Amino acid sequence: MKKRIFLCLAAAVFIQFLPAEEKTAPVSLEDQRRETLRYGTENEIIDLIQALKNENADYLDGELASVIETTKNGKILSGVFTFFADREKPGLEKRAMAAVEYWDEETNDSVIAAIDYLGKVKAEEATDPLIDIINSNESRFMNNAFRALGRIGSASKDESDFIADYLIDFYDQKNPTDENMREIIVALGELGNRKGTAFLAEIAGNNDERATRRMAALGALSKIGDSEGLPAVIKSLQSSDPNVRAAAVAALGPFAGDEVETAILEAFRDSYYRTRIGAAQAASERKMTAAVPYLKYRAERDDVPAVKDEAIKALGAINTSETSEILSTLFFNRKNSDRVRLVAGEMLIKNDPDAFAERFIAELDEAKTKNQTPLYNGLSRIIAQAETKKVEDLALRFLTAGGVVEKSYAIDMAVKNKLTSLGNQIKELTDPKNGSLSRKARDALDKLGIPYSDAEPD
Repeated sequence: MKKRIFLCLAAAVFIQFLPAEEKTAPVSLEDQRRETLRYGTENEIIDLIQALKNENADYLDGELASVIETTKNGKILSGVFTFFADREKPGLEKRAMAAVEYWDEETNDSVIAAIDYLGKVKAEEATDPLIDIINSNESRFMNNAFRALGRIGSASKDESDFIADYLIDFYDQKNPTDENMREIIVALGELGNRKGTAFLAEIAGNNDERATRRMAALGALSKIGDSEGLPAVIKSLQSSDPNVRAAAVAALGPFAGDEVETAILEAFRDSYYRTRIGAAQAASERKMTAAVPYLKYRAERDDVPAVKDEAIKALGAINTSETSEILSTLFFNRKNSDRVRLVAGEMLIKNDPDAFAERFIAELDEAKTKNQTPLYNGLSRIIAQAETKKVEDLALRFLTAGGVVEKSYAIDMAVKNKLTSLGNQIKELTDPKNGSLSRKARDALDKLGIPYSDAEPD
């Protein structure tokens, strides 16, 4: 008996002095997440999907696809379908088709998410089941099904012609609701088929039509870009409804000709702010140098911040030496609002990061010194996307002395600019205790081609 007690005490002492990793092997974040998928509640799984979305992570896609093969849980199904749809990622078509074909056995949310997914991945095989669900007059699903049909048809000429005829016939013959009408119009725009041009032009140019339908038709004509639709767009510029005028200006982007450019310039004078926004967007899409003086005026003096934003973005899209000088003045003038400076700075860094990175970082440091936190955070976000080696010192500083968000930005800079010199600092973040940052660091090392080991000290 005494011998047995002695042996037990000896074993206890031995275990006490074992290395920590031999007592309990640490569970990695990835393994924890896989356990959540196997055993977690619907809310835990939805929270996990949101975390993966925030991290732009895809390493659990296979496990997520397996989960929905057997589950009937509507929240999980809709969460996974939406997560894949947002990235237009194929792989769930079979399960989504089953949800559409046997819709009466699924929750409304999961059927809607399945329809949206099939549209986003342009699953041609879903055309007939979607038409069946529309013809069943299940109002819960019709709007999403119309939209999905438009997206699917945009990827196939044969399907496109068939779907265009079906949508127009449904609009004319089936007495759809106002909401269904608008969705059919939007779907024809997604489809991009010229068969829809005359139909849409009639709606857009009709002063007796509801404004919402006219606006939808104008947007659809813009997506199709067929010159046959231009007269209806031009006519709509004279509408008494300011929202229709704004939609008409925004629709001018893909069309050509002096008449179009004149209309865009004239729209900068419209008292309705959305029309001015539309003019800026049209000028941006066309890279319209003739609009630069108007855009400069709006960027500096418009009393609506959203108009200033679009004017600045348009100047960035036009991207000439003149617009670069205008943007530089807007950004480096510290008397301008943070909002103006951030939009202008983003355009400068996007267009010519080598020329502006160093001065941009100086402004970032100035914002931190003066405790201008919103400005500092915005500038940090922008510089993290700069494609220039001139961010290397800043990335190193963020990695060694920054907070979690700054470290995350530093990893972005390292990956975007192949800053392999920062490999050791990134390795230090791979410890699972760093949570999502650990996963991001590992992904970054993989992309940079830098080997690392789970056994390395962090």
